[in-house]
Amino acid sequence: MPAWDDEVREARRVRGSTGVLGVMGWPVAHSLSPAIHGAAFAALGLDKVYVPLPVPPGMVPEALAGLRALGLEGANVTMPHKSAAADGVDELSDDARLLRAVNTVVVDGQRLAGHNTDAPGFDRFLRRDAGFDAQGRTALLYGAGGAARACALALARAGLTQLVVAARTPARAAELAEVTEDLPTELVPVAFDDAPGHPADLVVNATPLGVAGEVLPLPSLGAETVVVDLLYHPAQTPLLRSARDAGATAFGGLGLLLHQAALSFELWTGQVAPLDVMSAAALATLAERD
Repeated sequence: MPAWDDEVREARRVRGSTGVLGVMGWPVAHSLSPAIHGAAFAALGLDKVYVPLPVPPGMVPEALAGLRALGLEGANVTMPHKSAAADGVDELSDDARLLRAVNTVVVDGQRLAGHNTDAPGFDRFLRRDAGFDAQGRTALLYGAGGAARACALALARAGLTQLVVAARTPARAAELAEVTEDLPTELVPVAFDDAPGHPADLVVNATPLGVAGEVLPLPSLGAETVVVDLLYHPAQTPLLRSARDAGATAFGGLGLLLHQAALSFELWTGQVAPLDVMSAAALATLAERD
């Protein structure tokens, strides 16, 4: 038997001392997080496991209490529970309070600390993976939900000059001003179908449109445009296909998922996350599903 088989088996062994973490959501069976974090724990030799935690709507307070009662070390929180988690923890980080959403819970004794790693994760992704510096640039953002709010915050902090937000209901786009009001970025809410009149240096899709082949109303794209679709499955969305056909630089959402996961990992362990290992685990899991 190969030696690495023994190493993997040892890393996956659950003992009485094994720390337990997981991801709360509904549904949650599709989540890549167990594969990503499980691989990271194994790579660093940490005696921890990461499991899916399916939490039905309306049960978040009980689930958070369960983290304490069962001695879990922490959890990620995904749709549709991020806002409810923000209401149920004992303390909030600055970003979690500003975004009114928690995607990472750290259990500290009997206290639950709520964090949000989406905005810094998006910033890391843009700088490190996409090589995009938002300082003095413009962006077009589709969507006005939680993911869009985090992107808006990251871009405004990075010095974006103008952010055009396209939403089905422009009033919802205007709500993003709550997270950027103390920053110099100009926020321009527009109707969804008016987006083609607003070309930008960066185009971001923070909506679910594209999962079933939906097409966004796009401005002109070119070689100088960076396009990001926060969807990571399917790997080739209509937006990414249009961007690449136009010569733009295009990225799916896996990079953001990995960077926000790495920040969660660092909050739980105090160690630098092994991003290469986490990426390989995510890609292998996606390949198995395809």
